[in-house]
Amino acid sequence: MTHVTDSHRTLLRTCPLCEAVCGLELTVDSADHITSVRGDHADPFSRGFICPKGATLGHLDEDPDRLTAPMIRDRATDRWRTASWDEAFGIIRERLPQITAEHGNQSAGLYLGNPNAHTVAGALYVPLLIRALATRNFFSASTADQMPKQVSSGLMFGDPLTVAVPDLDRTDYLLMLGANPLESNGSLCTAPDFPGRLRALKKRGGRLVVVDPRRTRTAKLADEHLFVRPGSDAYLLFGIVNTLFAENLTAVRVEVEGLDDVRAAAAPFTPDQVAERCGVPAETVVRLARELAAAPTAAVYARIGTCTAEFGTLTQWLVDVVNVLTGNLDSPGGAMFANGAALGIVRSRPFRLGRWGSRVRGLPEAMGELPVATLADEILTPGEGRIRTMVTVAGNPVRSAPSSTRLDDAFASLEFMVSVDRYLNETTRHADVILPPPRILQSPHYDFALLQFAVHNYARYSRPLIPLRTTGTGTEPEQLSEAEVMARLALAVSGQDPQPGLDPLTVVDEIVIAGTLHKAGMAERRHELLGENTTEHRIDMMLKLGPYGEWNPAANRAARDAADRTRPGDGAPEAPADRVPSAGGAGDATAQALGASPGDDASTAAGSAAGVPVHDVAAPGAPAGSAGGGESEARVYSSGLNLQVLLDNPHGIDLGPLRPRLPGALRTASRKVELAPRELLDDVVRLRGRLRDAPPEMVLVGRRQLRSNNSWLHNVAPLVGGSNRCTLHIHPDDATRLGLDGHAVVKSAAGSVTVELEQTPDIMPGVVSLPHGWGHQDSNQQVAREHAGVNANALTDDSLVDAPSGNAVFNGVPVTLTRA
Repeated sequence: MTHVTDSHRTLLRTCPLCEAVCGLELTVDSADHITSVRGDHADPFSRGFICPKGATLGHLDEDPDRLTAPMIRDRATDRWRTASWDEAFGIIRERLPQITAEHGNQSAGLYLGNPNAHTVAGALYVPLLIRALATRNFFSASTADQMPKQVSSGLMFGDPLTVAVPDLDRTDYLLMLGANPLESNGSLCTAPDFPGRLRALKKRGGRLVVVDPRRTRTAKLADEHLFVRPGSDAYLLFGIVNTLFAENLTAVRVEVEGLDDVRAAAAPFTPDQVAERCGVPAETVVRLARELAAAPTAAVYARIGTCTAEFGTLTQWLVDVVNVLTGNLDSPGGAMFANGAALGIVRSRPFRLGRWGSRVRGLPEAMGELPVATLADEILTPGEGRIRTMVTVAGNPVRSAPSSTRLDDAFASLEFMVSVDRYLNETTRHADVILPPPRILQSPHYDFALLQFAVHNYARYSRPLIPLRTTGTGTEPEQLSEAEVMARLALAVSGQDPQPGLDPLTVVDEIVIAGTLHKAGMAERRHELLGENTTEHRIDMMLKLGPYGEWNPAANRAARDAADRTRPGDGAPEAPADRVPSAGGAGDATAQALGASPGDDASTAAGSAAGVPVHDVAAPGAPAGSAGGGESEARVYSSGLNLQVLLDNPHGIDLGPLRPRLPGALRTASRKVELAPRELLDDVVRLRGRLRDAPPEMVLVGRRQLRSNNSWLHNVAPLVGGSNRCTLHIHPDDATRLGLDGHAVVKSAAGSVTVELEQTPDIMPGVVSLPHGWGHQDSNQQVAREHAGVNANALTDDSLVDAPSGNAVFNGVPVTLTRA
């Protein structure tokens, strides 16, 4: 939607900077410059909330250091020059296939950064690149972040993207471990205005308990904060599980396999046994179990602080074990499953872990990826299958991955490298070719991935707000859409030119559309798809075939049935899984060259179709999670969804509260929740063996910052400075004991840094905290270089991983501190 006043326009879109999917209202002048950014108060999900990062979207969008044309590096002089798109793709087409022809497909590697989860191109067109490269050496930020949660979910529910999230707006009790949503805005739990939702929980008489080695902003909001030794969360949760069994407090309300196996596994982890290991008193462990069992509704939620630890997957598993044992899984007010509006890939077989291993260390594959902790090994270790050429897309692993100094050396040794990125940064400086995406406002936006983890079902689509420049001038080069960059890159790495008269993007889209409609028995309905281009046709198709879609008979039937027999707000039944049309079909030679497959239609999973009856919801401006009753102006959509509905509702649409989805959403062989997966019980042996280990004298943990996001917002002047500083938090007692003041040298098994100290009683004694993503001393970005900080991942060790998932370990890293 556009509102014009004099020379200014008011535009609407979703913020793409984090997982909160907040609606924004942008004011743009006649030269297409953003002059103001506000929260969209008419958005039914975010209701006008905006954080400091979102408020500076205009600064990021027009960063003077942002690349606007392809860049080519002369290796002889290490100097960069701008180039045309044809020249850039020509070099890639010449060099990369030459290397893979000589050394095989496994000599190529691919790394994806997390911004790919926030773009339409990342969801729909990055799969083309994955298929075109045809390598198993695929890495992403997932194994430096959330892979433990996805592995545990895959083993328990049969699909790694079937992730239970806390029903924030209805729960009475929330136990939160290793998460700081007042700084991060939430993660694997899409909840705009997370702070407001937590305050609403307390206002309605609920209880919030935060477990964290730091007294974070979230911990200060809580009713109770408990310090815990970094990396010991699994012991605490096992103590809770042990108590639930010992005191007969279990109330399992979903069908499960393996209940007795969990009981046996928990037996050694009594509250007295775990108390010394995790630092939480035994009586407190028992009380937490009793409170969770007694609460009318309750949810346990754990995030990155627990994922990026040595027992990350066991911790994530135990989170859902507690949710199951207390009767809160798949129940309103407990831990539930979102139902995203767009049809995704419907998994036909249960998730399997470790279908292959990495070449050097044998670390397990998960979701088609290898752990980023072994990327340097795969580049530096000689032998067949050694990575010699890399493609990176929107990532900076030289700052975000463990042992990053070693990874920096590894990238420097590559024979050829391509990066799709808006910046020349610590990683892309090693590339031979950089392909920049256009401005943020020049891309469409739909959150395929993040809405699968939302605490309320919702959908919103934004068209590009500013047109691309299709012809270049002397000072302003031609622009390609991010989707076209990905399609042409897929062709180039395959050694092919675009065919004359054929748009590669259109060719791929038509193959996917034809195959998907054929699989759904709707091939004759191609002409009914709406949109300005084939990308929008695909989105329209995914909405129409999705769980609320116009073409989904199961959804429409379930909605009618539910409306007939339920009150507003009651749960609707899950439609049979076999009635959900899934992507599939065959491609032609052109599509194969691009790696196209109808199965690429989304990078997220869609569960069974479920109807949602229409009911009253909160009017715009009402507190999140409240109902406006008769005053409501918002409609909850239950069926008939298509692209036009989203275009007609540019502020987004409410699809209703989370509703029970089991057993329909399960993809396990038993069609039950697998409470005791063998892969996890095997790792319990390792956990039990470490029960009596003495903790190191000092350990390092990371730190979220409200005005930072990994490494890529440090060049935005309004966001640096103030609380957004790269300092080492240390308890005053530790500083006194170690004789430290001013700066300190921090050493680990992997490296050392010298960093400014910041003493605070808000950190547990024996723990120090350093935010990651900094260390920009040699950056080409002016603001980032002036606020360089130090690189925390010079201290983390890529030899340490969570065993089941291969996830990197960033928390609980043993360190020593001495005077600088």
